[in-house]
This record gives sequence, structure tokens and C-alpha cells, in this order.
Amino acid sequence: MKARFVVRSGRAAIVAAVCATTVALPAQERPGWPDTYQARLTALALIQTLNASILGSRSATLSLERWCRDHALASEPTIVARPVPSVGQAPTVEQRQRLELNATDEVKYRKVQLVCGSRVLSEAENWYVPSRLTPEMNRVLESTQTPFGRVVAPLDPYRLTFVVELLWSPLPDGWEIGAGPAATGRELAIPSALFLHGAVLYSSGHRPFAEVREIYQRDLLAFPPPPAR
Repeated sequence: MKARFVVRSGRAAIVAAVCATTVALPAQERPGWPDTYQARLTALALIQTLNASILGSRSATLSLERWCRDHALASEPTIVARPVPSVGQAPTVEQRQRLELNATDEVKYRKVQLVCGSRVLSEAENWYVPSRLTPEMNRVLESTQTPFGRVVAPLDPYRLTFVVELLWSPLPDGWEIGAGPAATGRELAIPSALFLHGAVLYSSGHRPFAEVREIYQRDLLAFPPPPAR
């Protein structure tokens, strides 16, 4: 199966859906970023840095834990999968093809927020095939808040990403050939959803066992911006 990469921005419908399903967490101050050209350029560089890190990793969970630790987003940089109340979503025809399912294969649906401390770093939907996991993996997924990537790590999995979407660009189209946006004197308005990945997870035996849809959140930037130079 060939990967199909789609890079787009400004997906208002996706952003609205994410906001509507977000589970409230205790209020925590988010450092404000100034609405300046340098801050916008820095935000774009950081988003693309993390985007590339996840694309090059076997585990989004590990990438998020490194990001949380490196940017001091929590005193304990451990990712927890907080369940999001939701109605189960049956896999589409395309998803069944990507997962190489037959008519009798069972598929389970799991939706969570990946949280570090009180910071929501991503929202993830997961369609997985229980028969391709061990009984212990299925038990942990059903009864704990352990992230999917950590649970299935014994399968030595790898990811084939087929969709990458930039949901927010801090800089307007054509910024590189113009003067760039002027400072407004206000705080930079960062939307809740930054970018999206769709990927299929394979075991070391090259058999697909899950599909994930991950929407990465603005709390990834919940640290003071670098000082202006």
C-alpha cells in the first residue's frame, strides 16, 4: 500500500469538531505569545519540528513525552490516555481495506486525549483489531489509561502515515516573499488544533493492526516563547 500525503490548512470543520468533543481539564495558565512576526515564525518552526519528529518516529507517544520533557510542560513528563466519551465509530470501507480485514474481523474504537500533566497534547481516535493483539494488551486497553503506543510496544510496531494536514499556519500564504505580518501589540491567538496525522500501525511482521487519527493541540506551545533578538 502506498502512502498518500495530503497537506492542507484552514480546516474549520475539523477544528470545530475537536472543540466540541474536548473533555475539560482543570484550568491552567498558558503563557501568552506576543503577536509578532518573530513569534509567528517561531511557532511555525516548532510545529513543523514536532511534525517531522512524529513522522520519523515509531511511536507518537514517545515523541510527545520527549516534547513534554524538553519544554517543561509538566513536572512528570509521562503521557496518559484520558478517555473521551464518544459513540463508537465503525470503520469505513477505506479503513477496512487499509487494515486488511475480512468480513468476520472485529474492530474496536477508542478515543482519548493524550495528556501530559494537565496539558492536552493531542486527541486520538483509534480503530484496532483485538485478534491481532495479545489478551494482555486488550485487557490494558479496556481497563487503563495507558497510551495505545505503549501498550502495543512489544509488537515492535511501525507507522505508515497516509495523511498529514496543517490545520493552522501562523504565517499567511506568501509570507516568504513579502514583509511578513506586522506586530499587533496583542497576544497571539493560537487555535485549539494545530495539525493532524492519519496513520496505520503495523507489527514487525508487516501486518496492520490499527489505524489512528491524531489531532495535535495548542498546549504543545504552552511554554514561554524564546526571547526576541
